Amino acid sequence: MTIEVLDTYAAMREILAAPQPDRPDLLRKMIEPAKGMYRYFPGEVDLVQMHAMSGGFPIDRDEEHCLAALEELRAADAWGRIARALDEAVAVQREAVPEVVVPDLVVLLSLADPGDEHLMGPGLGMSANGSVSGYIWINLWPYPENLERIEATAVHELNHNLRYTTRPDFWNPATVTVGEHVVSEGLADAFARQLYGDELGRARIGVAALGDDAAFATVVSGLGTTGMQNFVAWVHGDSHAERFGATPVGLPTGAGYAAGNRIVDAYLAATGKTAAEAVLAESAEVIRVALQ
Repeated sequence: MTIEVLDTYAAMREILAAPQPDRPDLLRKMIEPAKGMYRYFPGEVDLVQMHAMSGGFPIDRDEEHCLAALEELRAADAWGRIARALDEAVAVQREAVPEVVVPDLVVLLSLADPGDEHLMGPGLGMSANGSVSGYIWINLWPYPENLERIEATAVHELNHNLRYTTRPDFWNPATVTVGEHVVSEGLADAFARQLYGDELGRARIGVAALGDDAAFATVVSGLGTTGMQNFVAWVHGDSHAERFGATPVGLPTGAGYAAGNRIVDAYLAATGKTAAEAVLAESAEVIRVALQ
C-alpha cells in the first residue's frame, strides 16, 4: 500500500504564472495522475472542464489572489500534514478492523475558486471526495478554519475510501439510498473526531444544523430515498441542490451531515464500538439501532 500526495503546489504555481493559453494543458497534466477518480463517468471526461465545474481555482483570472492563497497552503504544510494524517489513520483503522482493504492512494489537493460564491459562501470554501477507491480529492480555500482541519478532512475522505474499497456493494448506484450516504458521512466524521476531537473532526458544513430537530426529522423521513440525483438535496441541503440543478426538499445546508453525526453517535453509544471499528457497519443496521 502506498499513499502518494501529489506535489500540486509546484504544479499550481506553474499554472498560475504561465501565459493563459498554456494553462489548460498544464492543469490537465496536474490532474492526470488522479484522473481515475472519474472512471465511473460516462465517456471521456474533460479534466479541465471538470476542474472548473468542481470549484477548482480559475485559470483565467484572480492569479495574484490565488498565488497568495497557495503560499498560505504551503506555509501551513498542507501536503505534509495530509500525508502524515493518512499514514496514522490507516494504522488506526487496520488495528481496529484488520480485514479492511487499503488501496494504493493518490491524493490531489487543489486550491478552490475564490470567485465561486456558492463554494466560498454556503460551501465554506471546502469540497472533497474520497468515495472512489484509490483516490482522494480535496479542494479548499485557506480560510483559517479549513487550514486547521486539514488532517481531519483527509481522514474523513479516507474513511469513505476504505468503506467503499472493502465493501463496494454498499454503493450500488441502482439501489443505494440516502440512508447510506447519510450514515457514511456520519461514520467519516466520527472517525475524524476519534482522531482529532469533536471541534476539528466534524465537517464544517454540518455543524450549524446539528441541533436542528426539524431538519433531523426531515432527513430521517427521506433515508429510504433512491436515485443518486436526489442525494445532494437530502445530504447537502437546498442551496447545494439549487446550485447543481436538483430539486430542494426543504433542508438547511449540511442537514444530512448533521443527521449522520447524530445517527452514528447513537449507534456507537448503543453498541460500544469506536468509529474505526464501525467502518464496515451496514447503514440499515446503523439506522435501525440508532432510531429504535
